[in-house]
Amino acid sequence: MNHELEYKKQISNILNSNTDQIFLYWKGRVALFTLLKAMGVKVGDEVILPAYTCVVVPNAILYMGAIPVYVDIDLETFNANLECINSAITPKTKVIICQNTFGLSSNIEEVVSLAKQKGLFTIEDCTHGFGGTYNEKPNGSFCDAAFYSTQWNKPFSTGIGGFSLVNNPSLLDEISFLNQKLAKPSAKQKLILKILYFVKKRLLVGFTYWTLVKLYRYLSKHNLIIGSSSGDEITSTHQPSNFFMGLSGVQINEGLKNIKKLPEQLELRKNNAQKYTDFLTSINKNHVPFSLFDNHSFLKYPLLVTNRDEVIRKAEKHKIELGEWLNSPIHPIQQGFEQWKIDINKFPMAVFAGKHMVNIPLETKHTERIIEFLKTIDDQIIDAIK
Repeated sequence: MNHELEYKKQISNILNSNTDQIFLYWKGRVALFTLLKAMGVKVGDEVILPAYTCVVVPNAILYMGAIPVYVDIDLETFNANLECINSAITPKTKVIICQNTFGLSSNIEEVVSLAKQKGLFTIEDCTHGFGGTYNEKPNGSFCDAAFYSTQWNKPFSTGIGGFSLVNNPSLLDEISFLNQKLAKPSAKQKLILKILYFVKKRLLVGFTYWTLVKLYRYLSKHNLIIGSSSGDEITSTHQPSNFFMGLSGVQINEGLKNIKKLPEQLELRKNNAQKYTDFLTSINKNHVPFSLFDNHSFLKYPLLVTNRDEVIRKAEKHKIELGEWLNSPIHPIQQGFEQWKIDINKFPMAVFAGKHMVNIPLETKHTERIIEFLKTIDDQIIDAIK
């Protein structure tokens, strides 16, 4: 059996696409980098993106000498404000990146329409949104292309990994040409991935969770182990030497096992989100509005709190696996923003979200315990946003 082709078939079935539209990469950020190159982004070109994203997104732009142009967000969706996008377009603009933050898509059709009027490419950042929909179409269907991530804490994971969906046929030949230069993962990298799969499945549970997560993040940050947040990729704007790499067979096999669980995972997350929203609504605290549920795949349940550090400490004490995505306008950066060509003072909504954001677990079967914890921090949860 050709496992790579089967993997592409499984992905394309979910995206209602063809296998020749799917391209596989070592990480989702490599897919974005390839799309930008295929779209002809060059030194001095501008790429518009939300000022509330992961650092690897502006890095992909900076790696080719282009200029990231940030726009502020709406706090209801945590996605880019449409009026801000329109105001940011200049004669140097080449691409607009649309992001479905935490799994939520919004304003995609309006952004695409605006881009077509201006002769611009669009890319959908679906690293949070695989398996979700927007107006009854799969996330990633609307733009010229989309990129996805299958890292550890996604509903469908290959440990690390990613892929792209290309909707604009004019890009296919150039992407195929570029992919001929993809490096292959080494035997050492594949062995480390196998070990990490074992650790996650067998050891990353219960009382070991926080200790092992902190250890993994430390080792990954310092390039001592393979990770989604490795060294230079999150601490500088310099492209790592081994950045442009394809997906390994080890990741493909892991993906084939895990993609079968995606429908069940998405259903569990949406049901849990419903319970959290019911509770938060009952106490008049901020929540994902029910009106947005149809367009949400619920990678994370976002919650704004007054003192994030205190809430995280309480969560650890109660053994609640609370997340910290996205804790900065360009997560996880906390200082030295000028390297990424951003003046955070211009983006008050993104700064506010980054300062106050935590994520409630959605992959759990013990929502009652989570809700009991939320009751203990109700004075720290910000009121419902009007």
